[in-house]
Amino acid sequence: MRKWFSPCLMILLFLIFLIYKNEVVTGAAEGLLLWYRFVLPSLLPFMILVNVMIHTDTISLLANLTGPLMKYVPGVSPKGSFAVLSGFLCGYPMGAKVSADLVTGNQISYAEGSYLLSFCNNTSPMFVLSILLLKFIPEKELHLPFFLILFLTPLLCGQLFRIYYMRESSGTFAAKIFPVKSPLSRRQNDFSKTLDACLMDSFYAIVKVGLYMMLFSIFIKLSTALLPGHSLTKSLFLSSLEITTGLSLLAELEVPAAFRYILLMAETSFGGFCAIFQTSSMIQESGLKILPYIAQKLITAAITSLLTYLYLCRFYTAALS
Repeated sequence: MRKWFSPCLMILLFLIFLIYKNEVVTGAAEGLLLWYRFVLPSLLPFMILVNVMIHTDTISLLANLTGPLMKYVPGVSPKGSFAVLSGFLCGYPMGAKVSADLVTGNQISYAEGSYLLSFCNNTSPMFVLSILLLKFIPEKELHLPFFLILFLTPLLCGQLFRIYYMRESSGTFAAKIFPVKSPLSRRQNDFSKTLDACLMDSFYAIVKVGLYMMLFSIFIKLSTALLPGHSLTKSLFLSSLEITTGLSLLAELEVPAAFRYILLMAETSFGGFCAIFQTSSMIQESGLKILPYIAQKLITAAITSLLTYLYLCRFYTAALS
């Protein structure tokens, strides 16, 4: 029975694509346009630069500055601190990609890579400021508290996840390095060849991000056409697929402002299933596991929602009315 499930599902999906051709074309165009206008120019240059820094060991110089600052909180090795900076500043899926590249290149241990993945793969500050706060939260007095909640909660949750991963690494992330071979590390020590390899690796990664955005944009269009009505359940399901479209859907819900803000914060913290698939594609070569990552993102989103609710109850009761 199982061997027929996947082929039948693919045939059904193929028929749906044919029947709802207009929705497929529109969804593909919207997803690729979103990628081309916002993700490609904002993420690709950083991908190239970070790749070059990792494979020329430039991060060792940066680690001398950032390592001591992050030794205790979030508690990572000097080179692991580079993944924290990349993940918090550049956004999805840079935290996952840098963590995986460091593991693959024998720069950090597998346990530390898993720990870094649990908390440093997040929505970028630029996205939070320009999309979430400016477009969907009109009360300016909520911008700074919500911003702090979104970026301090992963650090808080990371300290909880750290307890588990520290046990696996005998109490210190610098104690053990797993021998994982890196294709790039085997290249000749020539900068032009290293740059070429980094360019192709970054290009391959950013194209995968774009294709996932296209596919999930298509799925949202198809789900909108196939699922009748405008129920809360439908909106929550569609919003969980892709973060940009998801925030727009949640912002249109006719629910109390406090509930809407809690949903918006949870969606921003979780990132959507599109970001999960992007993350999975970035960590495949490193051996890092995606299922623990999903559980950790759900925990972080839940705590983000709780902190948002507590803040609104304590300091901004106007949103509760």
